[in-house]
Amino acid sequence: MIIVNEFNEYVRDKFSMAGDIIIKAMMGGYLVYFNGKLIGDICNNELFLKRTPTSDRLLIDSELRYPYEESRTLMHVFDNFDDTDLIAELLAGMYAELPEKKAKKSKRDI
Repeated sequence: MIIVNEFNEYVRDKFSMAGDIIIKAMMGGYLVYFNGKLIGDICNNELFLKRTPTSDRLLIDSELRYPYEESRTLMHVFDNFDDTDLIAELLAGMYAELPEKKAKKSKRDI
């Protein structure tokens, strides 16, 4: 079994061939960003990817689960880390389909 930090580095290593991967700790799990867009979560040494038309098409055979208790978002469980063509196509498609990160409001805007 891979421990959490090793798994995070494994995900970063495998996905970084497609672009910039940042993994941030958040509420007991980790958020995964691709080129600045949130694409999924890492919880309990599993990678969960958001559902988009591309991920639904390319990951049709993957298990759909909630990444953590009380989550309201059903996500794809991703475990096909050796398929670099799939990863590249998946991340490019998801990036195009996911919304831009919302700009933080400055104190002047409040």
